[in-house]
Amino acid sequence: MKIAHIRSLSALIMTAMLWAVVASGQDVLTYRYNTARTGFDNAETTLTPSNVNVNSFGKLFVLSVDGYVDAEPLYVSSVTIAGGTHNVLIVATERDYVYAFDADTGTQYWQTSTLLSGETPSDDRGCNQVVPVIGITSTPVISRPAGSNGIIYLVAMSKDSSGNYHQRLHALAVPTGKELFDGPVEITGQYPGTGDNSSNGYVIFDPAQYKERSGLLLAKETVYLTWASHCDIRPYTGWIMGYSASTLKQTSILNVTPNGNEGAIWGSGGGLTYDGEGNIFLLDANGVFDTTLNSSGFPSEGDYGNAFLRVSTGLKVNGYFEMYNQGEENCCDVDLGSGAALILPNLKDSSGNTWQLAAGAGKDENLYIVNRNQLGKYNSTTNNIYQELPSALPGGMWNSPVFAGSRLYYGPVESPILAFQFTDAKLQTTPVAQSQHVFGFPGATMMVSGNDGTNVIVWAVENTNPAVLHALSANTLAELYNTTQAANGRDNFGVGNKYAAPTIANGKVYVPTTNGVGVFGELSSSAK
Repeated sequence: MKIAHIRSLSALIMTAMLWAVVASGQDVLTYRYNTARTGFDNAETTLTPSNVNVNSFGKLFVLSVDGYVDAEPLYVSSVTIAGGTHNVLIVATERDYVYAFDADTGTQYWQTSTLLSGETPSDDRGCNQVVPVIGITSTPVISRPAGSNGIIYLVAMSKDSSGNYHQRLHALAVPTGKELFDGPVEITGQYPGTGDNSSNGYVIFDPAQYKERSGLLLAKETVYLTWASHCDIRPYTGWIMGYSASTLKQTSILNVTPNGNEGAIWGSGGGLTYDGEGNIFLLDANGVFDTTLNSSGFPSEGDYGNAFLRVSTGLKVNGYFEMYNQGEENCCDVDLGSGAALILPNLKDSSGNTWQLAAGAGKDENLYIVNRNQLGKYNSTTNNIYQELPSALPGGMWNSPVFAGSRLYYGPVESPILAFQFTDAKLQTTPVAQSQHVFGFPGATMMVSGNDGTNVIVWAVENTNPAVLHALSANTLAELYNTTQAANGRDNFGVGNKYAAPTIANGKVYVPTTNGVGVFGELSSSAK
């Protein structure tokens, strides 16, 4: 629907803030820079297409850690730490450790284990998605009120000496790594329903059956958590939980398949999105969907498997889109939930109408654009949504898109990176540019940097051994640089890691691997 009224000034300011999170001190405090999950650092003043080349740009050093880095590194500028003021990089590992490094020199300030006495990280639970152990998988989120050094919120999985599994929410002080708010807290939950793992009318959260895969969301002083299964090993259902950022107490809970099964939320690491106006958007994975609808057009049993969901911050579903062929997608693991949602900035058409849109894509190769105010619900014969590009993403999406300017970039599996252009508030049906290089599974893991819309670069990580970092012109997707170009392996930085999102901040690029983080930037004359 068109916006038919002028929104309040406060709402407009809040919406604008979604795309400006990194403007203050170049902090990167959440997955993909902002709660819209655009992946765009628009305050990068150092790195430009003219200096990102093999002669002047390359590996500076590698930060070594104790295990896989599946979470995106987070960047906190101007922290009071170690007797001075320093830029700090926060790195979490699957061995349940968190590290704080000097983001400019690589000096380690602290490391802390999130394990309790006698515990180890979880085993892989018979699933090859996160191996060999499961610890901290999802990207943490950092709260940093004005004048503070910041608080890191994260979820860690562990196993005790009796064989019991635990999921815990931690809050750590950025300068010290010390636990805050009497944490950590054990994550538990129940929700009315008769679905998988239910008892006495409630579905029960079993910490052994889940991993926290999607990046954490912080909105309205609440930390939101979501849960993915281990492969598709039942019993499991689709959980979202809210915890107070100041007390670590659970404040809200939702199950999106309470009377069915499956419906995990993982998005290949993609975090929940938030529009600044009380609405959370996400893509759910394959699971039961109730085709019997109530009088409002919502599933009668509250089961939303494979849906594009809008959820209030109080964790109530208040809008959804389900594709007409949901039965085929749900039965055959061709689900929407392998990709992640992205909230687009307000777009105007040629008539001056403003549209509030979001994008999503998964395994079925289609690209879906929904109207955030009227997602489309379910029709058994057609998709009633704002725009659909059938077969636009050959190979399907196991990753997150990025957005910069008026372009939406996707990196499907076994495909070049594809740039789609918005014109007249509609996405052109064919790409306006594509990379020469083809990216294997899980496709290109991307971020974008620029300086107030200029000098825009698309950064892409390739999941290979060794890993490869690519820098491409955002306009043409022509290659500016990659880590294989320098002689004698100068820029090799480790083994690739699927979904390992790079972070760009203050002239450097931080790329996770299976045992560290490669750090790239402008080379000194002696290092060229």
